[in-house]
Amino acid sequence: MARQEQVLVLEPQHELRFRGPFTDVVTATLKLGNPTDRNVCFKVKTTAPRRYCVRPNSGVIDAGDSVNVSVMLQPFDYDPNEKSKHKFMVQSMLAPYDMTDMEGVWKEAKPEELMDSKLRCAFEMPVENDKTHDSESHQLSVSSACLVKAEHGAALPKSVTSAALDDGEVKKIMEECKRLQIEVQRLREENKQIREDDGLRKRKVTSVPAPHSSSSMATSGMMEEGLSTRLLALCVLFFVIGVIIGKLAL
Repeated sequence: MARQEQVLVLEPQHELRFRGPFTDVVTATLKLGNPTDRNVCFKVKTTAPRRYCVRPNSGVIDAGDSVNVSVMLQPFDYDPNEKSKHKFMVQSMLAPYDMTDMEGVWKEAKPEELMDSKLRCAFEMPVENDKTHDSESHQLSVSSACLVKAEHGAALPKSVTSAALDDGEVKKIMEECKRLQIEVQRLREENKQIREDDGLRKRKVTSVPAPHSSSSMATSGMMEEGLSTRLLALCVLFFVIGVIIGKLAL
């Protein structure tokens, strides 16, 4: 006599997926629903009992109720070229109305009273660029990378551009970047003005004795040196901002 068709509703129906990395316990959830008007006994079995911990692995599901079964895969060395051959089986039977000993019921059950469903296991590793970014974080990462690249000739580390920061940190850093951009523009304008003034001063120097010319050149050199110092300090500030972003990303 053929076995009865499974009365429990399984979610998922055919495959348990475990998502890595597998250096720690990975849990998949199997939902067992009982749409009937009878209580149903169930057992969860696997072909690799040493690799999994199942809770609960047996019990009774009341009529119209459901149970979530946690299937915990133990840590192991993952080989992407090796396909999983592990399988699970959910075995069930209608609970007798006068049931007092569930173990005794399983032992006395007839083969035609048993129902079962089989599920295969699948392992997968997360894609490297699987993470999504909110628009503000993405905008901050791009603008920061471009700004630092323009000033220093190098972009920020990938860990910075791929990190997602919370809204408060994003706003603070964006405001700081805007302020630094304004400061850079102001310094560039000052540098341009100094060069124009220096050119005018040099043209006037031709009619002035040599000592005065030396004094003017010294003054100009000091101004340029002061500007270079400020630009250097600004570069250092950009570097500190980059380090802060990197720490937040980690």
